[in-house]
Amino acid sequence: MSSKCAIRCLLILLFALIIPGNAAAQMPNAYGAPISLENAKKAAAPALAEAVKNNWNIAVAIVDPSGNLVYYEKMDHTQLGSANVSVDKARTAAQFKRSTKAFQDALANGGENLRILGLPGVVPAEGGIPLLIEGKIVGAIGVSGMTSVQDNQCAKAGADLFK
Repeated sequence: MSSKCAIRCLLILLFALIIPGNAAAQMPNAYGAPISLENAKKAAAPALAEAVKNNWNIAVAIVDPSGNLVYYEKMDHTQLGSANVSVDKARTAAQFKRSTKAFQDALANGGENLRILGLPGVVPAEGGIPLLIEGKIVGAIGVSGMTSVQDNQCAKAGADLFK
């Protein structure tokens, strides 16, 4: 490994350790076994139902704790860019043990929190929420397609299923 690469890796590690604490405290919950396909579909269903109820078009992604895609569904007429954004929101929520809204709120405060923009793999926009089963993070849901607030409303509907 070159010294340039080593320095970059060290900086990324420092950002990962420092910034999340400033963004919002991570969930104290431990990671659990990865969410099953059956439970992933169950989490997506209320999110999709919330979108249908409001006449919104969204994409929904469910990932395991490592950020690997378990389930995905995109409604007809959803903007194409939302396909990847929904997965990225879910990955952010799972891997950083907090909702993507925490990053969005931290950025709104500016200052030191602007460093969040340098964290690889972080989507600082509402719509990604960790999924808990028996108090353990089993994955996360990510929703994209509408405004961040509307995306989060749908994601919350899915995440609330397991509360």
